[in-house]
Amino acid sequence: MGFLDKLKGAKDTVADKVGEAVDKHGDKIESGLDKAAGFVDDKTGGKYHAKIEGAAGKAKDALGKLEGDHPGDEQPPGGTPPAP
Repeated sequence: MGFLDKLKGAKDTVADKVGEAVDKHGDKIESGLDKAAGFVDDKTGGKYHAKIEGAAGKAKDALGKLEGDHPGDEQPPGGTPPAP
């Protein structure tokens, strides 16, 4: 096994572990993002509120993609699952 093959294997292992952590603690991570955004917004006196909210939203979107990174979990662009 070559060096690059080992790196690819390590990347897959890390990605799996991150996915597992997000599955188990996604709600806590999202809560932390909200708290961090609120803290920064408070400390800046609301001056950067729109940018902070945008960054928090993008972070939550990325978190949602990690949570939904399992086959069968995909939802259509509307966010509602298909009817059975």
